[in-house]
Amino acid sequence: MHFTNPRRTARAAAVALAVTLPCVTLAAPADATGRQPAGAVRVHDRLVDVPVRGGTATVDTATLRVTARTDAGATVELSAPAAGSPGRPGRVTTTADGARWTYGDTGLTVTARAEQGRLLVSVRSTGAADRTLAWPVTGADRADATLQLPRGEGLSLPVADPFWNSPEAGLAGSKVAMESQLSLPLWGYSTGRSGVSYLVPTDIGTTLDFASEKGRLRTTATHTFARGDDTTDYTVAFGLTDGSPVAPALDYRAWMKEHGQLGSLQRKVEAVPANKKLLGAFHAYVWGNARTAEGIRKLRALGVERMWLGYDAGPNPMDAAATAAAKDAGFLVGPYDSFANGQPPATSDTPTSAWPDDLYPGFCVQRADRTPEPGYHDRGCYMSTTAFEKAEPTRHYLADRTRQMTANGADSYFLDVDAAGELFRDHSAAHPQTKAQDRAGRLARMKRLADGAGLALGSESAGAWSNQVLSFNHGSGTPVHDGLWKAQRDKQKWGGYAPEKAPDVFFKPAELPADVAKAMYDPTYRVPLYETALHDSLVNVERWELSYDKLPQQKTDRALLAMLYNTPLNFVISGDSLDRQGSELAALQKYFSPLHRAAGTEPMTGFRTLTADRTVQRTSFGDGTLTVTANFGTTAYEGLPGGCVDARLKGDKQARRLCPADVNR
Repeated sequence: MHFTNPRRTARAAAVALAVTLPCVTLAAPADATGRQPAGAVRVHDRLVDVPVRGGTATVDTATLRVTARTDAGATVELSAPAAGSPGRPGRVTTTADGARWTYGDTGLTVTARAEQGRLLVSVRSTGAADRTLAWPVTGADRADATLQLPRGEGLSLPVADPFWNSPEAGLAGSKVAMESQLSLPLWGYSTGRSGVSYLVPTDIGTTLDFASEKGRLRTTATHTFARGDDTTDYTVAFGLTDGSPVAPALDYRAWMKEHGQLGSLQRKVEAVPANKKLLGAFHAYVWGNARTAEGIRKLRALGVERMWLGYDAGPNPMDAAATAAAKDAGFLVGPYDSFANGQPPATSDTPTSAWPDDLYPGFCVQRADRTPEPGYHDRGCYMSTTAFEKAEPTRHYLADRTRQMTANGADSYFLDVDAAGELFRDHSAAHPQTKAQDRAGRLARMKRLADGAGLALGSESAGAWSNQVLSFNHGSGTPVHDGLWKAQRDKQKWGGYAPEKAPDVFFKPAELPADVAKAMYDPTYRVPLYETALHDSLVNVERWELSYDKLPQQKTDRALLAMLYNTPLNFVISGDSLDRQGSELAALQKYFSPLHRAAGTEPMTGFRTLTADRTVQRTSFGDGTLTVTANFGTTAYEGLPGGCVDARLKGDKQARRLCPADVNR
């Protein structure tokens, strides 16, 4: 196991905002494909008007400024002019479903049309040279009040918030790769009563850049058109929304359904029975005596009846007896593995990095200068997905590894980093690949693990693009601040890798720096973007090294967030920790289990804040299956004390209450 490479990696003064599923009726009649009929687009002067759901969008071909006139009569800026001229526009021609024009001096061709009520703008580079386009430029409209950002589970940030505009927040002045550092390929802005969602299906090659201008957060997407990287096409879908903080995620969920990209956890349960044991389960990595049959029986004796149990790739994995005991108890058991790293077998510092034959260095990703791409912490190299895929039909390296790792009877598998999104172009003549081909290869091998091997499959910090093949992920529940990596490097405060049976890096309680804690865990900035899009597709958990007991000061808020979002807590367990904190784990799991069993395969259908300071929040799942209200404040709200959560399943006569601080004592 390892930490994610740092390279990969709100207090809103608004009243309650209700969330409803978006209507998909177009502003003008549509054919069976959802496209606008001929004549729906209007061209006048240098402007292109496109009817969209909720109004009409207008693209200025001279600058790529995009505005919209809503059905209510308001004017909204969807994008300021591109940062840097896109070129000199040629004549606009209408097409069967939109309009097209070319910037002849830059080699860019643009099409604009409506699809399923959104404005869809696609840009293609036909030039031989690589170039960039900094567009759309968003957040310049003075009416914009909040920025929605899918960092981990999700954030909704007041654009004028002093903290998020400050150096301490680490946002302004930064840029993130959309394919690897955002959990969903989107962002959004809201005025409180209306908003805009920005979806980028061509996320590879696109970054999102953040700036603070006059104390307000602004964002610019920048796409690099590179023929060698196969990123010569760039598409942005603009949608007018009702202003809900989770509206961009609802829009993206609708997009995935329209394009056949949305997975179903229920179907995964039906296809792989082991997945059923994810429902109601907390997650934990086990160490020392906790990974023995005796330790498993001890955990079950506490009353814990569903768990996902993982173990590292060290010299003492769970044996067949422990695995059998876990499965008898109703638990899932899975090894940690990684197909991403290769090292010299004689000196490899982890078994997962030692490969047979000449895979190291033969399968190493090669950079443009033909040197190997250094692995995590410069150990060995990153391994080429394409090299493995080319060899697998005859050499079975990955299948052999999987059989070896599950020979103890494990029915689950955690494949590190495959779904995290740090993708590589490989310049090797023997196994060349683009980033898109790297992603496709990862999806193929994860699908073999899930469907072919029949394993409950998880990966690290899974991007939305992997939702159809994974059943769970560890990491996309955590909105990581870069200061976390610095805190983890302080071994005196955070802990190191000793003792072997319960390493301090995982078990020693630690305190996050105040700014890091605020950025990651202040519930008034948090919104469930990931759950809104994907709750019924896969189970989302926080980063595995940030166990529930690792951060004592955040325990209550993290427990409330988990219950509010209907997502599991994660733990690390040793024999000693069960003695100290096992009853707490058991009490929390007992509360969570029936809620997740009932709603874990249901979509999140509602999110709203009930107080102006956003400290009281409510979610709903399915068609009344589950409603959860969490009070993150200190003042009671309609009988719900601060620091407590009420959950009500369909048919419940009274709410089920949990006050984590009482359990934590």
